[in-house]
Amino acid sequence: MLEKCEGIVIKSINYGETNKIVTLYTREWGKVGVMARGAKKTNSRLASVTQPFVYGHFLVQRSNGLGLLQQGDIVSSMRRLKEDIFLTAYASYIVELTDKCTEEKKPNPFHFELLYQTLNFMNEEYDKEILANIYEMKMLNVLGQYPTLDKCTFCGATEGHFSFSIREGGLLCHRCIDRDPYHYKISPTAVKLLRIFYHLDIARLGNISVKETTKKEITTIIDAYYEEYSGLYLKSKKFIQSMNNLGDAFQ
Repeated sequence: MLEKCEGIVIKSINYGETNKIVTLYTREWGKVGVMARGAKKTNSRLASVTQPFVYGHFLVQRSNGLGLLQQGDIVSSMRRLKEDIFLTAYASYIVELTDKCTEEKKPNPFHFELLYQTLNFMNEEYDKEILANIYEMKMLNVLGQYPTLDKCTFCGATEGHFSFSIREGGLLCHRCIDRDPYHYKISPTAVKLLRIFYHLDIARLGNISVKETTKKEITTIIDAYYEEYSGLYLKSKKFIQSMNNLGDAFQ
């Protein structure tokens, strides 16, 4: 039976001489794998619709295993994401994180919208680092992680100067920082942004201007938290870190 879905290509790998196995994240079905026969051929009608980051409508013959992709209509090719190495790196990280954190055939329209809006904003050249941070914060719930961002994890204080404890999974006020000698010092602005990123409806995102020092604070916290709790090793993330380290070396 042929069924139509709205989806985004999050992975595309070659299979045999002419085929591709494509992973779609869809609004209707969640994450699904499909076989795209002949898609490696340059003259194939499936060649363009199976490129990474493509957003469109797909006609799929579904089955218990891999479905069979019959047709696709591109709504947006997300062209800019493929023209700039930095945008490509960040977009690749977003889709790899999605692939590693989501289950097969488990619909989540909210997550689909989050993925689409994040890639679309990147394609429109909004701040890629901030978008990645927002996406990372929202993916914590998918991973079953719920950092304490609205109060001190020990005493419950909501006022004061806060640090961040990876070990304790959230904020520590200035009265409780001795509970974790390895806490991260963090500015009030960074604390506020972490809260915003965690709760923000990304569709309502406007132009956000964040100082580079604050970005580094936020990224350091998120990276450390993921390293401690996610169990993920993502090649795209390591590539981004390598690019950023190289950029710092030339400054």
